[in-house]
Amino acid sequence: MASEDNKTAITMNNGEKLPLVGLGMWQITEQADVERALDAALEAGYRHFDTATAYRNEEQIGKVLKKWLENGKVKREDLFIVTKLPWNGMAPERVGSNLDSSLRRLQLDYVDLYLIHWPVGVIFTTEEEITPLEEDGEVKYDKETNLEAIWGAMEGQVKEGKAKSIGLSNFNVSQVERIVNVATIPPANLQVEVQAYFQNIELCQFAASKNITVCAYGVLGSLGRANIRGWKFDADVIPPVLQDESVKTIAAKYNKTPAQVLLKYFVQQGIAVLPKSSNVQRIHENIAIFDFQLDKGDIKTILGLEKGESFRSFEGFLNMSKHPESPWNNN
Repeated sequence: MASEDNKTAITMNNGEKLPLVGLGMWQITEQADVERALDAALEAGYRHFDTATAYRNEEQIGKVLKKWLENGKVKREDLFIVTKLPWNGMAPERVGSNLDSSLRRLQLDYVDLYLIHWPVGVIFTTEEEITPLEEDGEVKYDKETNLEAIWGAMEGQVKEGKAKSIGLSNFNVSQVERIVNVATIPPANLQVEVQAYFQNIELCQFAASKNITVCAYGVLGSLGRANIRGWKFDADVIPPVLQDESVKTIAAKYNKTPAQVLLKYFVQQGIAVLPKSSNVQRIHENIAIFDFQLDKGDIKTILGLEKGESFRSFEGFLNMSKHPESPWNNN
């Protein structure tokens, strides 16, 4: 259901505020690019920043945040920093050390949200080798991954004050339910692919029924995947949502960009969004969505773009289906 106002944040089940528009930091790794993107975003009013150990840019982000915090241009309590437990940290005894490493790189005492990045684990070799491979190129999957035990260790990070909130990423309905059933600290957030052609409706509705907020990645189609091969990131599977004629028509009606319309569509439903960009103009445009409301007809039109499971475009990495916890095998 669409919200009745243009609020810029939603309240999670632990009372913490989640800004509805965040900056996705995947694929932004060079220090100059990180600094340009973060400077532009902070100046534009972003306070929600999403990274992960696997993105290999926590150290670069930390340097920029430290600069802004030390010069007093932003307060730590106004920031909402998200990072994620990598798949080579998917064992209870490695959760704390992985978060410690992230905090050291980010130069922070705590993160606002710590997520399990994927519900699959790999055989641990070193902390730096996030995706260890066999000689034939296959991932060294740890097929004994115990999600419930890992969640217990995640709760420990909250109790130690290293994470204000904890959550899940890329979990399916049954996996989320398993965690909810054992949790003493329930997941505060679920981060998953949500975009106009694959709105992940069942999973979003299930999360809402459990009082878990949803954060959408890939919401604009994730065009940056065009140059990445090896995972299912080839250009032919990138959903062309920004070129959809229905979206363009709605954008013209409001004198907004197609990206702004798509972001607004999900934000208006209380779903947080993570548009990724290092382009200063687009960074400013992507958060400038709180001065208009889509009407019921426009919402119905975009809802009608849903094409179902066949338009899921993030399926994980390198033969993930071989892992028993691969989330999309039977969902």
